[in-house]
Amino acid sequence: MNPEVEAARLARVALSWLVEPGSRALWLRVAEHGPARVLDGLLATGRDHLLRRAVGARLDTTDPRAAAAATLARTRRLGARVVIPEDDEWPGQLDQLVTICRDGRDPIDRDAAPPLCLWVRGPGRLDEVLRRSVAVVGARAATGYGAHAARQVGYELADRGWTVVSGGAYGVDAHAHRGALAAGGLTVVVLACGVDRAYPTSHANLFERVSEDGLLVSEWPPGAEPFRHRFLIRNRVIAAATSGTVVVEAGARSGALQTLRRAGELGRCRMVMPGPITSAMSVGCHEQLRDPEVRLVTGAPHILEEVGKLSHDLAPVVRGPVHPRDGLEPAERRLLEALLIRKPLSSEAAAVRAGVPAGEAMRILPSLVVRGFARRSGHGFVIVREPSADEAGRAPGAAPAGAPA
Repeated sequence: MNPEVEAARLARVALSWLVEPGSRALWLRVAEHGPARVLDGLLATGRDHLLRRAVGARLDTTDPRAAAAATLARTRRLGARVVIPEDDEWPGQLDQLVTICRDGRDPIDRDAAPPLCLWVRGPGRLDEVLRRSVAVVGARAATGYGAHAARQVGYELADRGWTVVSGGAYGVDAHAHRGALAAGGLTVVVLACGVDRAYPTSHANLFERVSEDGLLVSEWPPGAEPFRHRFLIRNRVIAAATSGTVVVEAGARSGALQTLRRAGELGRCRMVMPGPITSAMSVGCHEQLRDPEVRLVTGAPHILEEVGKLSHDLAPVVRGPVHPRDGLEPAERRLLEALLIRKPLSSEAAAVRAGVPAGEAMRILPSLVVRGFARRSGHGFVIVREPSADEAGRAPGAAPAGAPA
């Protein structure tokens, strides 16, 4: 172990214990002076008055270094670890959060600074797991449609080697995680409490499964409670850690829309799945789709076209079913449409009906017979009825579906 890195780790844990994550003032001081010096300044009487007011009673009642040492010991007992910017596995994209901190009275917008450290539980390297990742978020009160869409998208992304990141909540989040797990892929739960706590408690088994191959991540130490404001603070990490954010379902005031807004502020891809116009759980999605910079997506192919490599992850063009007549030349198509099913037409009569030269009709009609589009009948030609979709998919000679063998 590098003593300097471990000293920085202890200081960052102590600072995270003293000040709620996202503090712009604290992050700027740490970036300028280093975590150990900032901690020393907080502990020294009469220094760093602004931050001393922010830490309040915690600084007066407990030794931050002792609290940090105890937290690190508890972290190791849980089989978790604390990842800091001084570590090789720190995901550098999180540092871009400093660009969206804004002056103002709203602490959620003002204090959107990068994390000082992250508690991580799971086997993978944090930077590698997040290198190819997409956030899939949405309504807790997901409809059946939203649950199906989230699970499908989670499965498809994981099946293509992308990590699915979400918040582990009821509804869309949980279904996205489960879809990724069903595909045998990686998924990351970014928590608003300690990595040792399951919130909601009914997701304890889900979080255990995630920690076996994926990661549980939090800015708060083990034992931290999921206070309401922490979910809004947490959302910025989901947006910054990933290449883009997909909202599957969202009501008019959904917290998922805040994650989408953060993604836009960071220059990440913003994607939304549409839903029924009669669904209250899609109102927020449809309002976002009025923004020309928000992309409508219906599945992983569309998502990967936005966040993947140019020319490697393009979504296939949606096409209707291919019919045998699609390859006909214009004159061939016109002659075929001129033929009747039961009444044979001579080549001259067919030419008149189709509006093509008689010589061209005499050349084309035998070719249509050879290719199975028409047949001779007496001294003329009749059209061969094009099979229905069911008949076209049936093997030659096979009985119709449901018919007795």
